[in-house]
Amino acid sequence: MRTRTRPRTALAALALTMSLTLAVPAAQADTRAAARLTGTLADGATWIADVPDTWNGTLLVFSHGFGPTNARNAPSEAVRLELLAQGYALAGSSYDPNGPWWALESAARDQFATIDAVTAKIGTPRRTFGVGQSMGGLVNAQLARDGAGRIDGALGLCGLVAGGTDLENYQLDAEYTIARLLLPEGQEPPELVGLDTMAEAAATADTLTAAVTAAQATAQGRARIALAAAFLNLPAWAPGETAPAPTDWAEQQEQQYAWFAQGILSFIETGRHHIERSVGGNNSWNRGVDYARLLAGSTHAPQVRALYKSAGLDLRSDLAKLTAGASITADPEAVRTAERTSSAGQGLAVPLLNVHTVADNLVPVEQERRFGERIRAAGDGALLRQAYVERVGHCTFTTAETVAALHALEHRVDTGRWDQVATPAALQHAATGLGLDGAAYIPYRPAPLTVGRDR
Repeated sequence: MRTRTRPRTALAALALTMSLTLAVPAAQADTRAAARLTGTLADGATWIADVPDTWNGTLLVFSHGFGPTNARNAPSEAVRLELLAQGYALAGSSYDPNGPWWALESAARDQFATIDAVTAKIGTPRRTFGVGQSMGGLVNAQLARDGAGRIDGALGLCGLVAGGTDLENYQLDAEYTIARLLLPEGQEPPELVGLDTMAEAAATADTLTAAVTAAQATAQGRARIALAAAFLNLPAWAPGETAPAPTDWAEQQEQQYAWFAQGILSFIETGRHHIERSVGGNNSWNRGVDYARLLAGSTHAPQVRALYKSAGLDLRSDLAKLTAGASITADPEAVRTAERTSSAGQGLAVPLLNVHTVADNLVPVEQERRFGERIRAAGDGALLRQAYVERVGHCTFTTAETVAALHALEHRVDTGRWDQVATPAALQHAATGLGLDGAAYIPYRPAPLTVGRDR
C-alpha cells in the first residue's frame, strides 16, 4: 500500500481549493487595453468591470465561488485576459460582504444589480450572459431561472447545482459514517451539525480526519473509508494519478483516501459552518435514512462490497448500525430558507450550458444528473445542455474549454438552436481550434447523486 500525504490544515485545504487557476498563456500578454470600473451596491457589495477599448457588445457577469466576498469578474486570470482580447466586457460583484461566505441570500440580487450599474456606465449591451463557477454555478443557475429580460444565456462551470440542502445531506452521511464506524471505541463523537464557530468546525474536521488517517492502515478501515467515500460521492481518481481500472477496488480506495489526506473534510466543515450561518440553522438530517438502500443506489457500491468482503467485514451489520443510529433532524425553518435561497432547477428562462469535470472532489459531477432531472421535470430540458471534461479536480478547466463553451452558448442565443455546438465532439473541436491550452471534452453521463432524500 502506498503512503499518502498527511492531511493538511483547514486553512491550507481552503487555500488549495481557492487557488485553482490556470497559467496565463504567453500569447495573451499583449491583450487589448481595458478600462477598469468599480462601484458599491446598496447592501455594501462591491463590483468591478473591465471594458475593452473595442467592445464587442457582449457583457459577461461572473458569479464567483465559495470563499471571501471579494469582487471577481472571471474564473481565472487566463480566462479574463483571453475574453478581454476577444472584446468581451467582464463584470462581477463581491456579494454582501457583511454575511457568511455562503452568500446565497444576496448573490443573485447583487449580480442583477451589478448588470444595472455597469450598463448605466457603458450603455446597454447587445447581449448579456451569466457565467458562474462552483457555488457561483448555483448562483448562475438562479440567474438563468429568474433572469428573463435581464440576461440572454448562462454558462455554468463546475456548478453546485444540486443546491445547499442536497450538499449538506450527502456530506452529513459521509461524516456520520466516519464518526459512527471509524472513531476509536469509547471516543466521544464530534458535533456534526450546529457548528456555531469556525473553531468548532475545525475541531470536527480534525477529529474525523484523524480517524480516517488511522483507519487507512487496516483492510477493515479502508473498507469503511470506501463506504464513507461512496456516501460523499467522492471520485476514485486523485490528482497526479492515473484513473484506476473499473474493477481495481483497492486502487480506487487509495485514490479516494488521497482526497481525505489532502484535507477535504476541513473544507467541508468550513462550508457547513458558513451554510448554517446563511440559512439560520441546520438544514440537513439523517433520521429515517436507510443506509442499505442509500448504498445500493451508489455507483461505488460494487467497490464497497468487494472491499468489505476481502476485509472479512459484515457490510449488512455496518449499514444496519448506521440506520439504527441515524437521529439527526433539521431545523425546518433552515430547510425552508435553503430552499428559497440556495436551490435551483425549478426551471429556466434562458439557455444554460453547464460544464463539469468528471472527477470533481468538491462538487461531484453527479450533481449535474440531479439538476438535469429537475430541469426536465420543470419542462425546460430544451434550454439545458451539459458537457463534461475528462479531468480530475474542481474547476480545473483550460482556458480553451471555457471559451469554446461560451462560443457554443452564443450560437444558441444568436440562432435560437443548439444544433450540434454543445456536443462533446463539437466542443472539443472548437476548443482545440483556439490554439490555447488544450481540451478534453468527452461523451459522459453522470451516475445518480447518492443523497437518499427526495428534496
